[in-house]
Amino acid sequence: MMSLVTRLLAAAAAMVLTMPLALAQAPIKIGAVLSVTGPASFLGDPEKKTLEMYIADINAKGGVAGRKLEAVIYDDVGDPNQARTFVTRLIEQDKVDALLAGSTTATALAMIPLAEEAGIPLINFAGAVQAVHPVKKWNFKTPHTDLMACEKIFEDMKKRNLTKIAVIAGADAFGKSMRDQCMTVNKKYGIEVLHEETYQPRDNDMTAQLTNIKGKAGVQAVLNPGFGQGPAIVTRNYKQLAIPHPLYQSHGVGSKQFIELATPAAAEGVRLPAAALLVADKLPDSDPQKKVVTEYKKTYEGKTGQPVSTFGGHMYDGLMILVEAMKRAGGPDKAKVRDEIEKTKNFMGTGGIVTMSPTDHLGLDLNAFRMLEIKNGDWTLVN
Repeated sequence: MMSLVTRLLAAAAAMVLTMPLALAQAPIKIGAVLSVTGPASFLGDPEKKTLEMYIADINAKGGVAGRKLEAVIYDDVGDPNQARTFVTRLIEQDKVDALLAGSTTATALAMIPLAEEAGIPLINFAGAVQAVHPVKKWNFKTPHTDLMACEKIFEDMKKRNLTKIAVIAGADAFGKSMRDQCMTVNKKYGIEVLHEETYQPRDNDMTAQLTNIKGKAGVQAVLNPGFGQGPAIVTRNYKQLAIPHPLYQSHGVGSKQFIELATPAAAEGVRLPAAALLVADKLPDSDPQKKVVTEYKKTYEGKTGQPVSTFGGHMYDGLMILVEAMKRAGGPDKAKVRDEIEKTKNFMGTGGIVTMSPTDHLGLDLNAFRMLEIKNGDWTLVN
């Protein structure tokens, strides 16, 4: 008969043998703080849906390094204070292995210092250049920057001989940032800003500001840095006032919801820089991005019944960059994953071809942007 000591030793040995197996089976936790509801829900909702559907797909195919992925998602409703609270919870209580977080510039900027302090990889989805520059060790980003948007817009204006413009900018973090970035490069493109106006995020009529712009002599085009409902209201008021100049919006309105809120009639002719994803079906077969954007569009629209947006595409890119980094790292070791994200080369995403480096945690150039024009309630490519 086995002695008590022998039984205890056998039990201890069994525990030691099964511990690695148990650890191997533990899920890899990915934390997400997104603006799923609230004024920025058109950003956060498609991001959340994309994260959930592709994690399910990855798990169905065996997961990463033999382990399933688990998404831990919180809704910050666009509030930077809530974003800070939730990312702290993800790091300290949920013990996540990486972060895909920050739907807006304000929420991303609130979370970046916490990820840096904790030493955890963060890929954010903010539009402003401050969300990726200056480069920080643990922070990365997938959307094109507002500085890139300014340059793409000014390139197009220059081609159309539109050199004297007015600016009406949102007073939110993104609107302020893009306005400031545009003012650093306008002279490079020979663009002169003759007049400026602003509006608050909750304003529901911009007629007064636009009337001032309409009355400004010499203006040839108008640029509206902003996101959320503001640009849609600007576009409606612009049409109501019959302002005769071309109107440019930012990449912060890259979803069909903008066209619907502005109304197709008012949005007719509006131009903006955006990812190829919005014109996936209109790309030539020779376009290297066509396969990835058409497949994502088909998957997203098929499973959600909603039109694809660039914002869900940013999450797709972030998740796939993270997953590939984890595969190369052999698991979720934070330092190794961080290093592998930084080594991302020629990743074909919905936002463009991504090549990162120690001095570039975005990895996109100006060619990743396409200039679009809204015609008959849909996106069209500008040649």
